[in-house]
Amino acid sequence: MEDQAIAAQLLDAHPDYRVIRRIQPRASFAQNEGKTLSRGVVIDTETTGIYSDKDAIIELGMVLFEFDPESGMAYQVLESFDQLEDPGFAIPPESTAVHGITDEMVAGRRIDEASVAKFLEGVTLVVAHNSKFDRVFLEKRLPVFESLPWGCSLAQVDWRGEGIGSAKLDYIAYQYGFFYEAHRAEGDCFALLEILQQPLPKSGELVLKSILNSLAQKSYQIFATGSPFESKDTLKARGYRWDGDKKCWHTTVTGDEAIKAEVAWLKSSVYDDKKARVEIEVHNCMTRFSNRAGNRVAREI
Repeated sequence: MEDQAIAAQLLDAHPDYRVIRRIQPRASFAQNEGKTLSRGVVIDTETTGIYSDKDAIIELGMVLFEFDPESGMAYQVLESFDQLEDPGFAIPPESTAVHGITDEMVAGRRIDEASVAKFLEGVTLVVAHNSKFDRVFLEKRLPVFESLPWGCSLAQVDWRGEGIGSAKLDYIAYQYGFFYEAHRAEGDCFALLEILQQPLPKSGELVLKSILNSLAQKSYQIFATGSPFESKDTLKARGYRWDGDKKCWHTTVTGDEAIKAEVAWLKSSVYDDKKARVEIEVHNCMTRFSNRAGNRVAREI
């Protein structure tokens, strides 16, 4: 083992090589010296597919940890959780190919709601990598997740702006010199917690701190109602998506300055400075990334 460590150090010191190390789950990141700490939980789900209306959770992983809400630094890892669940129907082979979970592994198994509720007692932050996916599935199966504030390491960290070319968790891990066995819930949680404690390449702040900075901000989903048909390419190029039910284009921005700028852009670039009416749905960390509606208002621009 000592020889391997020496070899790794030699390779790491050479400009033509880079050593990637396996993430080892930690019990502690730092020792608390009198700070008032909060409790956070990193979560990950494995499912039968990507559609929350017809697919189901088959594994829930969680890691509970203490952190400093001012700096984003984690201290003790308090507990971990991993349970499988039988979805009541056959797991599609293409899903098993991703996470390796088979019908035999989940047969007769069920996530215990009481254990989940106890695990989440005192938690002030839930973090997932793509909370828009995990939160919708979890709130459908375990309503206790509706009452917790959520952050997202995918949507609330500017990975590209920080010089990291992909926001996939395993790619981010590689950029920090780590690798892990991906696509099993508990292992993904420990990997994400490790990444949350890394400094961002340009800003230097911890990844978790970047998420905490966004937590108190409001998100605004803006619906470009009645937008001219010929503006569709302009809207699409800016990142708007088509809502077939509401029959209009929409996007989401975060922060008061961002919504002001977006409304001004719509007025000049889409509505040609003519009087128009848009709808804005406001979300905070209690509803953000869920399928639950926020406060929605119509606004003349």
